[in-house]
Amino acid sequence: MTTSTRGAHRTPAVLVLEDGRIFRGRAYGAVGATFGEAVFSTGMTGYQETLTDPSYHRQVVVMTAPHIGNTGINDEDMESKKIWVSGYVVRDPARVPSNWRSTRALDEELAAQGVVGISGIDTRALTRHLRERGAMRVGIFSGNALPDEGTMLAEVRQAPEMSGADLSAEVATTEAYVVPAIGDKKFTVAAVDLGIKGMTPHRMAERGIEVHVLPATATVEDVYAVEPDGVFFSNGPGDPSTADHPVSVMRGVLERGTPLFGICFGNQILGRALGFGTFKLKYGHRGINQPVQDRTTGKVEVTAHNHGFAVDAPLDQVSDTPYGRAEVSHVCLNDNVVEGLQLLDRPAFSVQYHPEAAAGPHDAAYLFDRFVNLMEGQRA
Repeated sequence: MTTSTRGAHRTPAVLVLEDGRIFRGRAYGAVGATFGEAVFSTGMTGYQETLTDPSYHRQVVVMTAPHIGNTGINDEDMESKKIWVSGYVVRDPARVPSNWRSTRALDEELAAQGVVGISGIDTRALTRHLRERGAMRVGIFSGNALPDEGTMLAEVRQAPEMSGADLSAEVATTEAYVVPAIGDKKFTVAAVDLGIKGMTPHRMAERGIEVHVLPATATVEDVYAVEPDGVFFSNGPGDPSTADHPVSVMRGVLERGTPLFGICFGNQILGRALGFGTFKLKYGHRGINQPVQDRTTGKVEVTAHNHGFAVDAPLDQVSDTPYGRAEVSHVCLNDNVVEGLQLLDRPAFSVQYHPEAAAGPHDAAYLFDRFVNLMEGQRA
């Protein structure tokens, strides 16, 4: 429940974690109550891309950078048509945005879209708490009629958990659409939308790919109705252990041997399709400064992440799967989490992070070229 109120920055607000920790601050954006999973993002820039990333559906995002909103909001940097975060937590919001592309203030946009936030709290202390205790359910409450602490905590603990959440269909397109190739068309790709970001098909279009974006409910027959040269599985929210339908579709693609590329949720889907398990990370990877090593080249990349689940695959051995040999191709240098998979006997690979990286960095853009190379090799 939300209501937009002028002067919200003076309205008291309370953040309540499911373990009972409480932070008090001021309302930021809409006034009301909201619930979700508390996670933190370490990016110092790109807050607009974060807010509009469908992968953040049902999550309350804590920004570790203290100053947020300095560049306002524009109409060009949206990754989707709306803000998807359930709530927003910042320390020192900008009083006046200053950027030549800005058309409105961040708090105005949050209020207009009904996103409840809180400002003026110690986000460093909150982030340290989440690192030590793990991501957990949270509620933000603001307005004149705040419930008592016991009532707020009870409401937080009644909110649904992220484990077991099947969310892709809630954020994906309901109708197929086409993103045309920029310049000469070289390939056709069927992209299964599990929560796709707008920059992803654009990166493919820049390489002469006509992208047919399909709903999360698309079948194998729907995928091949567009006569694709390659198939792409996107990022998205939720627990990959619930994604039985996308796993089934991906297995159909693997059986046909069509070049395949997955990112983020798509990496977890490939892991499951190959027979690996998935698990929930303690507090996840979120931000635009995560170091990952591409084991196929030895190169270290600084990458953009947003994931709370990971693939459980052996790091130092080649695995036998129903579709041939597979290996871990990328690994996070902070914690050795699997960040990429590749098949050695079929043209398929995936990464856990976001190579489209609209807000940067662009170290991983080569992965789209790797996908093009797979399709060129298949055509040859």
